[in-house]
Amino acid sequence: MSIEKEISDRLQGRGIEKEFSPDLKVKIIPLAVSRSTSAELGLDQNFVERVVFKQGAMPERYSRNMTTFSQSDQEHFFESKVAVVGLGGLGGHLLEALARAGVGHIVACDGDVFEPSNLNRQLLATESSLGQSKADAAYELIRIVNPAVFLDVRSDFLEGDQFENFIKGCDVVVDCLGGLEHRVPLKDSAAKLGIPLVTASVAGWAGIVSTVYPGDHSPADFFGDNNGLEETLGTPIPAILTAVGVQSAEVLKILSGKGAGLAGKAFMFDLSGLYFDVVTL
Repeated sequence: MSIEKEISDRLQGRGIEKEFSPDLKVKIIPLAVSRSTSAELGLDQNFVERVVFKQGAMPERYSRNMTTFSQSDQEHFFESKVAVVGLGGLGGHLLEALARAGVGHIVACDGDVFEPSNLNRQLLATESSLGQSKADAAYELIRIVNPAVFLDVRSDFLEGDQFENFIKGCDVVVDCLGGLEHRVPLKDSAAKLGIPLVTASVAGWAGIVSTVYPGDHSPADFFGDNNGLEETLGTPIPAILTAVGVQSAEVLKILSGKGAGLAGKAFMFDLSGLYFDVVTL
C-alpha cells in the first residue's frame, strides 16, 4: 500500500462538512486528525496536508480564510513556492503571514543576528534571541506556527548574482531587505527569471509597497543606494505592520490568480497624517 493511500484511508470518514454560505460547503479535516496521522505514520505534516487537498478537503487551520479565499485558492497557496529575502522588521512579520495563510514552500534568507535595536519592531527579536541568527529564529517560529509549511531558511547575506540562484523556481519573490543597496540587484534577478517581486520599505511613519513585474519600474529605481531616511527617521512598528499587511496581500492575490493590485504602481502611506495614495511608477 502506498503512503498516500494509507493517509487517505486514515482520513476517511473523519472530515467535518462545514457550511460557509448556502451555496458553499467544504469538508474540513480537523487539526487533531492531521497531526495524529502525521505522528502515527512518521510523516511531515506537509505530506499529510498535501493529501488532504488532493481529496478536495481543507485542513482546519485554514478554515477562517474562507470565503476570502476558496478551497482551490488554499490548494494553490500550498503548492506555491515563495522567496523571502530579509528576515528583519518586514521579513519576520511577512514570513509569519505567509505561513499562517498556508503558503506551502518558503525559501528565506538573512545572514544577520539579533541585536537590542531590533526589539522595537522585529517579530523574531526577543530578549532571549539576542545574538541568535535570524535564520534559526525563523525556523523555530514556523515549527510553532505552521509545521505543515516546508521552510528552507539560510543564514546568508546575498548579493549580486547570488540572488538569481536563490530565487530560481519561485512563484513570487518578496523584498524585505533593509536599506537600499541590494534592492535593484534583487529586482533585476527576479526580472531575468520572469518572477514577480513584491517590495516594501519603511522610514519613520511612512512607507511604500509595490509589485514589480519583469520590465516594470521599482521604487528602488528612484531612491539611490544609500539607507537615507531609514537611518534618519528610524523604523517604528506601526509603519512596519502597515507595509507588511499590504505586501502580504499582494503576494496572496498573485498566488490565488486574483492579480496584483499594485502592478506598475506604488502604495504610499504616511501614518502621521493618515495619508494614503496609489501612484503609477
